Amino acid sequence: MSVESAPGLTQEQLAAFNRDGYLVIPNAIKPATVSSLLSETHRLLDSFSLEDHPLTRFSTGEKSDHVGDDYFLSSGDKIRFFLEEDAFDEAGSLTKPKARAVNKIGHYLHVLSPPFAHLIDDAAVRAAGEVSPAAIARSIGFKDPRCLQSMVICKQPEIGGAVPPHQDSTFLYTNPPSAVGFWYALEDSTLQNGCLSFLPGSHRWAPVEKRLVRKAGDTGTEMVDNEGPRFPEGAEYGVERPEGGGEYVAGEVKAGDLVLINGNILHKSEKNTSQKGRIIYTFHIIEGDDREYDKKNWLQPPKEGFTKL
Repeated sequence: MSVESAPGLTQEQLAAFNRDGYLVIPNAIKPATVSSLLSETHRLLDSFSLEDHPLTRFSTGEKSDHVGDDYFLSSGDKIRFFLEEDAFDEAGSLTKPKARAVNKIGHYLHVLSPPFAHLIDDAAVRAAGEVSPAAIARSIGFKDPRCLQSMVICKQPEIGGAVPPHQDSTFLYTNPPSAVGFWYALEDSTLQNGCLSFLPGSHRWAPVEKRLVRKAGDTGTEMVDNEGPRFPEGAEYGVERPEGGGEYVAGEVKAGDLVLINGNILHKSEKNTSQKGRIIYTFHIIEGDDREYDKKNWLQPPKEGFTKL
């Protein structure tokens, strides 16, 4: 069945996503699109200047506090560059060339970069014979899907940091939770270069217990207890944790594959100790209909509002 005639998820895919909390969609974008996105990524990495850069490092919270300076907090409508913690020596000097020191680029690529904006241009992706994010969103129940952030994550050779188990709704919280990630591999993602791993089914029993929020006066970010709903709406959520909790499953994928990620599922990735990078592009959507997105969230909407799919 062609993409044009079945742009959303099949019944089998929908059942797998609802059961596991994630779904791999092979060959979601064409090789030409992958090449275009990689070329744009390398252009951005090569062209950004360190002269006026605050050397903001992206932290997962393992080695230091989560990033929270103004460069980060005001990046919601800009393209900015966040550096790997292990790209610096003890004196704070970069030990890698700038293009090999970037952890991620974010958070408005889906608007400001035409190659990345292509992926949420419904007419363009359908014309290219590619999977439609808007159609997928509606097939999983979204009424008004809104893209609120986008990132290139580089997972640099040798220094690409590990990401501990987490839930995306911790960082992109709506009341009730609704975040879903669209994660595109632009290079093969393997065990050796730090592919994602998922705890299947954990979206149904793992509550969103914490939120990353702005500190008072926008002086940084902090993790706080989540006082709102901890699961998306639906009788399938909030079930008892299975005995033992299950085991993580590696999500090795090929360039061009798409991984759909429920905002409540526990997932992680290991450090890239190989000589090969792992460049991916990801954007997240939330439900714009009947959901509260409050001013506590670290990411605040631009004046135009979050981007409608």
